[in-house]
Amino acid sequence: MKAWWLFYLEHETIHSEQYKFLKIPGLPTMFTIKDLEAATGNFQFQALIGEGASGALFKGTLTDGSTIAVKRIKCQPNGEMEFRTEITIIASLQHVNLVRLLGYCLSTSGDHYLIYPFFENGSLDDWLFKDDRKRSRLTWVARYNIAIDIAKALAYLHHECHHRILHLDIKPANILLDGNFRALLSDFGMSKLIGRDESSVVTRARGTVGYLAPEMLVLNAISTKCDVYSYGMVLLELLGGRRNYVLAMGRDNQQRRSLYFPATVRDRMMQDKLMEVVDATLVKNEGIREEEVAALARVGLWCIQENPMLRPSMTEVVEMLEGRKPVHVPPESSMFVMNFLDLQPQSSAYTRVQDNESAIMSVNNLSISFQSGR
Repeated sequence: MKAWWLFYLEHETIHSEQYKFLKIPGLPTMFTIKDLEAATGNFQFQALIGEGASGALFKGTLTDGSTIAVKRIKCQPNGEMEFRTEITIIASLQHVNLVRLLGYCLSTSGDHYLIYPFFENGSLDDWLFKDDRKRSRLTWVARYNIAIDIAKALAYLHHECHHRILHLDIKPANILLDGNFRALLSDFGMSKLIGRDESSVVTRARGTVGYLAPEMLVLNAISTKCDVYSYGMVLLELLGGRRNYVLAMGRDNQQRRSLYFPATVRDRMMQDKLMEVVDATLVKNEGIREEEVAALARVGLWCIQENPMLRPSMTEVVEMLEGRKPVHVPPESSMFVMNFLDLQPQSSAYTRVQDNESAIMSVNNLSISFQSGR
């Protein structure tokens, strides 16, 4: 039987006021636009806490005093599909490391809204890349636990649901942290459902450069192993406290060299010098266990193998990080995706940091899409 809220999504002419009494515990609540305007102060700028390609995120307070995050999805070709996808997928999920969908709203303006709990600690991206003081407070224990939390969330999506659920946009910005630094995976707008008898599908691939698996870039092929690849890139960023890929630009704005952190991790691992790639803000502190550094680095490099068949499942990743399965040294990899990223054109979406010698431009937050040839 189809849930009442899915029926509603397919018959958008029904006014939400008519069905506001249908508040079922455990299912998303239908909000009116007036509810959300009151909660966010008419979506005032002061309430804005984030903005991306698909819309904006606002902080709000409901009449009962609870704090919420309101995601406004822009009225655009992909917006409608993203809205339906996110509700359809996340409303049925129950896992401690997945963000719970509190409610939704269909506005007559064409914009749609998703309502989530508000997380005071924000995203992992905020802690790793936007504030050095925050980064130094993100302890090794917290980082290792974050790695396990997200691995468990993905193992649940890939192996414990009726259909396999592919997230397809794993990155630090989509990992939220609660007050105890427990990590929760969010943003299912790009997710896909595939049958348990399907190993992969060919589709229109969308995602964030720097986290996309090679097969998505080249073939538009998606599978659970695409999430594994993206997760591996996040592991290495947790380890180093830095973006995985940057371009170093000279004063004449000509490319001088690319800096690909996974290659550095691989080289230091082969030289038995892994501690050299650990975030410098952590090295000063106690509590870093070298065996955990080795496990995190090795698992990360296994996850980003170019051959998807060589990547572990997320269930295996959990077992390796929890010490229940040995983590062997991963094989050499050509890391050809580094050469692909070198070919990406300069864009205002690059993060640019100027120093005396060069400008560093990060491509990790540049979102792109590819259309399949079918």
